[in-house]
Amino acid sequence: MNAIEEVYKIARAQTLIALCSTVPGYWFAVALIDKIGRFKIQLMGFFFMTIFMFALAIPYHHWTLPNNRIGFVIMYSLTFFFANFEPNATTFVVPAEIFPARLRSTCHGVSAASGKAGAMVGAFGFLYAADTIGVKKSLMILAFINFLGMLFTFLVPESKGKSLEEISGEADQEKGTETQSG
Repeated sequence: MNAIEEVYKIARAQTLIALCSTVPGYWFAVALIDKIGRFKIQLMGFFFMTIFMFALAIPYHHWTLPNNRIGFVIMYSLTFFFANFEPNATTFVVPAEIFPARLRSTCHGVSAASGKAGAMVGAFGFLYAADTIGVKKSLMILAFINFLGMLFTFLVPESKGKSLEEISGEADQEKGTETQSG
């Protein structure tokens, strides 16, 4: 197989995964974010991403056998579905909601830049780790990082059903000002 055929096959596989898992993940996020809430969605996402990464990593040799490649693609696709249904959607929405109005755009920009930097480190770091310590151990590290994301989710306030002023604490400040001046 020449290089062009290989690139074509990889692009075709990535497109299929995106159409079957990534895009529906975003659709589910849009449909359910106000029903379930940002906190629960993000928590579920990191939980399932952790589970699926461990499910890929622990029996990694099993997934490398020719008869099991479709199962690997399904597990990998489920990881992408939950990544896009939950943390990818909520980590964009939550920073736009939880910061005070005077800092909101700056903090959202810092959050977005941090996410981009993390994605870059993750992509290149995974390739380096896979070459250095192997894919199995690299997947274990990713599972652990997802678990840390799940733990850090407990530090994020729920913004479902609240106004931007309530979430950022500005409503309390306004009430305090009214009480003092009244």
